[in-house]
Amino acid sequence: MNIAEERIDRLHDLAREAASDRDHERAREYVRLARRVAERNRCGLPKAFRRFTCDDCDAYLRPGVNARVRTRAGGRVVVRCDCGATKRYPY
Repeated sequence: MNIAEERIDRLHDLAREAASDRDHERAREYVRLARRVAERNRCGLPKAFRRFTCDDCDAYLRPGVNARVRTRAGGRVVVRCDCGATKRYPY
């Protein structure tokens, strides 16, 4: 694991902690920093990070707090952020 991936993991942990403390602006800033680090170092974001962040508003998604999670027929999970953005992925 290189330095960029370690920093992305650390920023993911910090974003999770900030979101659990209901400090959504700080969590949003950590998400933006992690995306910028990944972009500059040409490494991808971990799957857990991509699943729990909104692509539109950079919010760290907390089910029941700022995101709605539903399961649909056909084996799909639908996650809707408070901003209205929707993500779908198989389960």
